[in-house]
Amino acid sequence: MSDRFPMPMPYGWFCIGHSDELAVGEVRNIHYFDRDMVLFRTASGRVGLSHPACPHLGAHLGHGGTVQGESIRCPFHHWQYDTDGVITNIPYASRIPPKWEGKPCLKTYPVCEKNEVIWAWYHPEDEAPDHEVIALEEINDPAWTARQRFQWTVNSCPQEIAENGVDVAHFKFVHGMEAVPEGETTYDRHIRRSRVSGSRTVNDASGNEVRIDTRVEVVQNGAGQKWVRFSGFMDYLLQTLVTPVNDDSVEVRFIYIHQPYPEDSFQHLGMQFAIDSTNGQGGVEGDIPIWHHKFHLRTPILCDGDGPIMRFRKYFAQFYVGGPYPGEDDVPVDLEAVS
Repeated sequence: MSDRFPMPMPYGWFCIGHSDELAVGEVRNIHYFDRDMVLFRTASGRVGLSHPACPHLGAHLGHGGTVQGESIRCPFHHWQYDTDGVITNIPYASRIPPKWEGKPCLKTYPVCEKNEVIWAWYHPEDEAPDHEVIALEEINDPAWTARQRFQWTVNSCPQEIAENGVDVAHFKFVHGMEAVPEGETTYDRHIRRSRVSGSRTVNDASGNEVRIDTRVEVVQNGAGQKWVRFSGFMDYLLQTLVTPVNDDSVEVRFIYIHQPYPEDSFQHLGMQFAIDSTNGQGGVEGDIPIWHHKFHLRTPILCDGDGPIMRFRKYFAQFYVGGPYPGEDDVPVDLEAVS
């Protein structure tokens, strides 16, 4: 926990990279969740994520370690371990030490690949995942081939970034736009869904006014997976992925997925405008200076125009071991009053 954020790091599935950034046979040192880890891809394409210290004599697997088939090999004595941390080979030994034969001795972490993203499961007490990453249908749709990626490092925490979406009043004063209504929102354990539908009038490429139906669906799946589906004049998907680096720093990744529109088309211009607006002052880059310096207040003074901030906090509280404010008595929240 930091001075600005009384909450511990939330647990869940978090993005630690794009799938195409890790080649077969590659070994990379990464740092997330305030811990050093080693990420590697085996010959068959399987991803492994481990503690950096070889359990033999402590050599760092990420500095000189190599992939050998389905194992990572230590640079010191060439001991090899599979993605579960089990010893697969000791080149100069007649047998693997009986205590560890077939048993993991290298600490590894749950990892998976979905939606062209490498995900790592973080839990402060190393408990197994209690939910899965949700696969998105657009990823493998042959019509949805365009990808645009953006990334920022922000001095904040996952809850502050996620909470921004329900802070409806700030849209006008930070982004210069009217507040976005929350719409119909449902909560089902670790999943939060919000849908807003309506219609709007836009000018097409010929300057004619056309009325289109629009729909925005936001889904939060645990602390680390969130996406937004937009439909209307253009259909596109935005993955919003926030990963804790340490107690007061996160990496924010935006991944836009859409159909490839011709560069001279009105849809292409509209798509680029939507991305520029979401990324720029009208979106995340307008929030970053505030995120860099703001404090999380456990009991903020709110008014009736602020949006369902406390309801969202009650939802997000489930992703903290011992609650969002460990060591303090929990303050009951009247959900009907703050919905």
